[in-house]
Amino acid sequence: MELTRTWRPPYALDLRLTLGQLQRGKSDPTYRVAADGAVWRSALTPDGPCTLRVSARRGTGEVTGRAWGPGAAWQLDRFPELLGSGDDPDGFPAHRHPLLHDEFRRRPGLRMPRTGLVMAALIPSVLEQKVTTIEARRAFRMLVHRHGTPAPGPAPDDLRVIPDTAGWARIPTWDWHQAGVDHKRSRTLMEALRVAGALERTARQPNAEASRLLKLVPGIGVWTTAETMQRSHGDADALSVGDLHLCGQVAHALTGAPGDDARMLELLEPFRGHRHRAALLIRMSGVRVPRRAPRFAPRDFSRI
Repeated sequence: MELTRTWRPPYALDLRLTLGQLQRGKSDPTYRVAADGAVWRSALTPDGPCTLRVSARRGTGEVTGRAWGPGAAWQLDRFPELLGSGDDPDGFPAHRHPLLHDEFRRRPGLRMPRTGLVMAALIPSVLEQKVTTIEARRAFRMLVHRHGTPAPGPAPDDLRVIPDTAGWARIPTWDWHQAGVDHKRSRTLMEALRVAGALERTARQPNAEASRLLKLVPGIGVWTTAETMQRSHGDADALSVGDLHLCGQVAHALTGAPGDDARMLELLEPFRGHRHRAALLIRMSGVRVPRRAPRFAPRDFSRI
């Protein structure tokens, strides 16, 4: 059965920029963009799997969500939050730096999406620990295609729903290995799966407390927590400290000089409350640090 909800945001909304933050690369098996610009997204809600199609009506500002599956009502109840209704960019002090001022002005429709689904944000973030983006996305794609389920409703043929907690826990060692996931990351995921219920409940808690509880799980640190909070909680301040490239990119964009995590934190302190937003705008600006070393090569753990 199809459920539909139409909502008119009281702000400018750019679907591509807002929902695009949830996409794990162009081959993400849970996310598709149609030729007409509509976004297809699968989700595993507390009520079961769901397929959501989101489209914007030009000229009216209205956004329509069409949903299928047992989780359809749950998803549509939270439709505005998914589109950034809980985000408040008005306090962002963009005037503190010309680049951020210009990028913020160019993207008035950028909002921080809140999915309310912690494990769905955490699992891909763990897979991205200490590896290249190519490796992580390949692993996520392979595992979801092999162990997930087809998205309900008239979804694109290759749209999949991630496994549930029991499904992730049943993945055999060889499949982790074949997907290129080393023992440290798979062990971290098993630790998280053991307390999945408690982690999901953090979606209803304040950001600071949710972040603290996530970091109690062995193997989940500041970076993984931030990457999760950005999506599950729409946390505009969840800065990805520990990212291999982000600190240098932020420092180069704001000062023209190299920088490490400590320097990034110093530079973004005036933007506290919106540090992730500032870093995201810098990434979107296209500013790149001049390359001085060979590109880090992906490793094939399936052959080890």
